[in-house]
Amino acid sequence: MRFLAITLIVHRPHPVTGVRPSTRDRFREVVGNALLAEELGFDGFGVGERHERPFLSSAPPVVLSHIAALTRRIRLFTAVTTLSLLDPVRAHEDYATLDHLSDGRLDLIIGKGNGSAQRDLFHVTPDDQWDRNAESYDVFRRIWRQDKVTADTRFRPALHEAEVWPRPYQRPVRVWHGSATSKESVELAARYGDPLFSANVTHPVEPYAALVDHYRERWAHHGHDPARLTVGAGSAGLYVARTSQEARATYRPVFEANLAFQKQTGLPVVFETLDDFVERSSALIGSPQQIVDKVHRYHERLGHTVQHVSADAGGLDDTRHRASLELFQAEVAPVLRKEIPDPPFPWAPVLPPPPAPEEPARA
Repeated sequence: MRFLAITLIVHRPHPVTGVRPSTRDRFREVVGNALLAEELGFDGFGVGERHERPFLSSAPPVVLSHIAALTRRIRLFTAVTTLSLLDPVRAHEDYATLDHLSDGRLDLIIGKGNGSAQRDLFHVTPDDQWDRNAESYDVFRRIWRQDKVTADTRFRPALHEAEVWPRPYQRPVRVWHGSATSKESVELAARYGDPLFSANVTHPVEPYAALVDHYRERWAHHGHDPARLTVGAGSAGLYVARTSQEARATYRPVFEANLAFQKQTGLPVVFETLDDFVERSSALIGSPQQIVDKVHRYHERLGHTVQHVSADAGGLDDTRHRASLELFQAEVAPVLRKEIPDPPFPWAPVLPPPPAPEEPARA
């Protein structure tokens, strides 16, 4: 199993203290968390994309390029690239550049995104957002693979023998499809034979598992090799402590502050108590053995081989946040790496095979 640390760069007051950092300090925190993730042995670091309050993640290529310059090993993920809002030509230019700057450490997770404010900002409607996402991905995918592209598009000017530079480093970049609430992303992933990443954050596992089951059905329908099917999954929170009692006691103020924020802002409340949140959500809160057991329970339902956790402290102080991540890497990740298989592809740049050697001339 592989492990990612992911941030959406939420910028709101600290859930416990009520203090909101400056924008500059929040970005510095993100960069520091990326360096910590590499130091502790995480396999990837992801930055989301949102174009609305309270997020600062409107420019993931910029943030990831900065992180690429400061790291050497960790793979860099988008979580997710909102292709329904973007020009696929411009998206290719940004990410092909990042691909080179990171020496091929880039993976993309794409999706339509959500939120009415960002749809309004980009003049995207609920009626056309899925068509935009599918068209943008088709064009993006072709540009990445073909030196010249002709495409009769609906949502941007048509392309005719278009050349887009720079040409990418990876051939091709690996693209995951973010899955949260709809079968459209699942269908797109299955059609192209791409991996799926289940959000698996807001609700209990059942609705996410139903989408993963549908992905498996559509994967088989499209005739892809079942051995290549790949699923990743998110988690709603992380705090690992020596005992379950310590974990719950430390996390309780964070949960209660977040619950109050949800109620105050009118967000839907799914888990009313900490005990319910720990038991029925995807949050990984407890002792190392409890975390191992819970990931296994989710693996039985989702079959995922990549697990993401939050890169942010999320209301914990920095000392406890680091201690939790250290304990996760020391006593949780090694067990899960041994007991759950890796994805069915190398965790490395996707490069074309070397040319076959020429046969010697015959006498």
